Amino acid sequence: MSAINQHIIGLSGHIDHGKTSLVKALTGQNTDSSKEETLRGMTINIGFAFLDKGITLIDVPGHERFIKNMVAGINSIDYALLVIAADDGIMPQTIEHFEILKLFNIQDGAIVINKIDTVKQDWLDLVVDEVKDFVKDSFLENKKIYKVSATNLDGIDELRNDLIDYKYIKNRNDKGVFRIFVDRVFTSKGFGTIITGTITSGQVKIGDKLKILPQNKEVKVRGLETQKEKVDRLEIGNRAAINIQTNEKLSIQRGNHISDSNYFSTYESAIVSIKILTKIKNGIKNNERLRIYCGTQEVMARILLFNETSINPGGSTGAILKFEKPIIVSVDDYFIIRKYSPLITVGGGVILELNIFKKWKDN
Repeated sequence: MSAINQHIIGLSGHIDHGKTSLVKALTGQNTDSSKEETLRGMTINIGFAFLDKGITLIDVPGHERFIKNMVAGINSIDYALLVIAADDGIMPQTIEHFEILKLFNIQDGAIVINKIDTVKQDWLDLVVDEVKDFVKDSFLENKKIYKVSATNLDGIDELRNDLIDYKYIKNRNDKGVFRIFVDRVFTSKGFGTIITGTITSGQVKIGDKLKILPQNKEVKVRGLETQKEKVDRLEIGNRAAINIQTNEKLSIQRGNHISDSNYFSTYESAIVSIKILTKIKNGIKNNERLRIYCGTQEVMARILLFNETSINPGGSTGAILKFEKPIIVSVDDYFIIRKYSPLITVGGGVILELNIFKKWKDN
């Protein structure tokens, strides 16, 4: 079977606002698959479910401690569903997740107010007004607000039908060469190693020889699958399960990058454009140690500002990032910046230039 035209929808929002329950109501599939997630009643890892053959739903954790998993799931979506519980309204991770969506330049989506069965109409009206004010001047302004209950299924049919019929716009920069960031790895008896991820550029076929980074080793595509169907080719925007074959035993993990050979590499520094969020308490200082999230990678880095000692909230500038370990990036890749401690999202940016051969000087 050939490639299937697919769209990726990401659900984001505060913990316990019902993202996983909403996915189950829409698809009948429970994305909390691990024992720990079931026992704790929260999503920890990234979950996936299929609305139909062309639409994948990605459920990301709402707890602040798992923002790195949220970023790994949300960085490659076409459409965002911002889920807000009617009884809580806008909460801290609602705000943080929404800021991350904007920093990743997500252009399309909708709002889902869940748990409408738990509140009265006058309270629901107040929440709707609060949400409209919250998304003003953003990509979600004037987008549809769905009022649903994942518990008694109110509004679920309308939401499902609209998502299936929607005319999606691809939110991707196709570089013309195949690349995918690994978000899960597992082994299957008789098949070997299988990685999953969302293809962010190009296409891949069975038999292709590819390069895995940062290991810088050759792998061969043994099999391809999407939405539990075997295919012979996959392309940009597809959710992919790739059975890879190697000549030697490799340790593969989330954050690894698989691509056509001779196109991508690892880097220890990059020139970037960064933007600091307006509503945070403090900006960032020159030479500050930061957490950088790009694709499914998390890497520590130092920042060198150009002719500035700090960037205040709401500010933007060019800078150099020096990574503490090699990172796989390309020009025009978006990334998120979080403080080393406390763990809060402070901004994001885009890669402008690589191959920097300048002496790093701590101030």
